Amino acid sequence: MTLLYRCPLCSAPLEQTQHSLCCQKRHQFDFAKEGYINLLPVQNKKSKQPGDNLQMVQARRAFFATEHYVFLREKLVEKLLKLAPNTVIDLGCGEGFYTHAIADSVDGQVYGVDISKAAVKYAAKRYKNVNFSVASIKQAPFPDNSADILLSVFAPIFAQELHRLCNDNGTLIIVSPGPKHLFELKQHIYDDVQLHDVVDTPHGFVLKEHNLLEVQQQISTGVLEHLIQMTPFAWKFKDSHYDALRNAKTHTVTLSFYISEFKKDEQKAVFN
Repeated sequence: MTLLYRCPLCSAPLEQTQHSLCCQKRHQFDFAKEGYINLLPVQNKKSKQPGDNLQMVQARRAFFATEHYVFLREKLVEKLLKLAPNTVIDLGCGEGFYTHAIADSVDGQVYGVDISKAAVKYAAKRYKNVNFSVASIKQAPFPDNSADILLSVFAPIFAQELHRLCNDNGTLIIVSPGPKHLFELKQHIYDDVQLHDVVDTPHGFVLKEHNLLEVQQQISTGVLEHLIQMTPFAWKFKDSHYDALRNAKTHTVTLSFYISEFKKDEQKAVFN
């Protein structure tokens, strides 16, 4: 199997030689024992350990061991199966919760990319059916026009890079918070909870459809703490907020997601 990676230093194609990837300029990147490849050069790092820290990774691992987000994963797999892609790139794949299920279902190559080494290390160790790499999704280590499907689940959106990666007939799928996602939790920390708006159409793409997926679930307090710790507003949760949650064994929580599908549009492809 030929891997689609390109060199993060010079953008030349990378070719596999035993346990490494190497370009014509002899930039070499070795596969880790877990099976992933680190394509984030030291000079491109903005911190010693960029991306989600180990605590957030462990919280997600614990939460994803439950069934609470399986309904979202199943909907994504269903959508991708209909599109029948040859190449899928999951940008911001984390621990591979969605990525591996997609790889189990589609016939094409599936890549998972995340800047968090802790997340990718866990994903690669557990899921051998995905090509995982540590890299920046702002400068993803893939050639132009390489993906039939780009998937972004709660990840930052870099429109110019998405447009570069997506082939002419490709599809961009973005999962973002629905209007009342985690509404009940936010009531603990905000006096006036603002509803989420649907994601804007990235430059260089046209909207095909927005789908809203929303359920209410009973979640145990212990699992709920893991859910909080894997979200950005975890920093606003104080000990008093956790104490209030612990007064009950379970809580009703709204899980709400927009699944937005976009097509590449060359007529809107001018970037400054």
